[in-house]
Amino acid sequence: MSIITTATAKLADIAVETDRTDAVQSFVKQETVLVDITTVDGSTGTGYAYTIGTGGTSVLALLRDHLLPALIGQDARNIEALWQRLFALTRATTTGAITSLALAAVDTALWDVRCKRAGEPLGRLAGGHRQDVPVYDTEGGWLHLTADDLVKGALQARKAGWDGVKIKVGKPHAAEDAERLRAVREAVGPSLHIMTDANQSQTMSSALQLAAALEPYDPYWIEEPLPADDISGHARLARATRIPVAVGESLYSPAQFRTYLETGAASIVQVDAARIGGITPWLKVAHTAESHNVMVCPHFLMELHVSLVAAVPNGRFVEYIPQLRAVTRSELTIRDGRALAPDVPGIGIDWDMDAIDDRRVS
Repeated sequence: MSIITTATAKLADIAVETDRTDAVQSFVKQETVLVDITTVDGSTGTGYAYTIGTGGTSVLALLRDHLLPALIGQDARNIEALWQRLFALTRATTTGAITSLALAAVDTALWDVRCKRAGEPLGRLAGGHRQDVPVYDTEGGWLHLTADDLVKGALQARKAGWDGVKIKVGKPHAAEDAERLRAVREAVGPSLHIMTDANQSQTMSSALQLAAALEPYDPYWIEEPLPADDISGHARLARATRIPVAVGESLYSPAQFRTYLETGAASIVQVDAARIGGITPWLKVAHTAESHNVMVCPHFLMELHVSLVAAVPNGRFVEYIPQLRAVTRSELTIRDGRALAPDVPGIGIDWDMDAIDDRRVS
């Protein structure tokens, strides 16, 4: 039977593997919230969500105090019903990051149970469009790195057969960002995609100037140039530049994506499974984007997103930022520049629970 008998949550701090900086912050640690679910027949599933350094204990408290008790006695197969049930319990705190992250940890665990019970990988049960997807590198493009560092990283990515690299932008002067992009473009030539990411650091006027400065070097997209809630500003910028505008990592409900798409404010959707509330709403956003002929290139969480990008026809890229290697027994497989969706039952993450316990926050 698929009736849920136990649902527990824990919090672990995972250190970053390298220095990571952008225009507004440094990534100092990943607060990782994990949810474990067991059903009466012994089926189990583990889901997770994350924060970049703050708020993890708040997500944990919401889970323990309100969401997990409501799962006991429910049928784990009814994922949509359970998502709506838990969402209804948290109406006073939606739409918001804490609630979406908590919902995501539960929803991902339920999908893990579903896939294991079916004996199928997530990529197949979520759609099964393809088995592998292109990957682009972010690790070699952080804002504190020198232009020489950026060039070195981009050349390594090209040699490995990867399709693209991301360069963080948001220096005090747009000319400095442009010079860094110029150095990379001249080194790699026209065939490698170069994504740029401003991390919500720009005003309307500076975003227009930045886009104009970057355009000669053919960026594949400019990501989060403005604050995420400035939909009209993104729409105005999209009309003013030839660079596609990418948004999504800081949006927490499908309705926000719908408005971005309907107003032409986003050319690329970067929906994050943890921040949108799990796999269930992630798929809804991806299908909404497909109806607008917009591709999906999710933010972060490559170990989970590889299966989701492979599942949908408009999935385009997986972002390479390794962060779970310290707490998993396997890692993302990349062959000839393409990331392979796991072909084992479940969400495809082989957790090392001893390593997680070593990093648990009481």
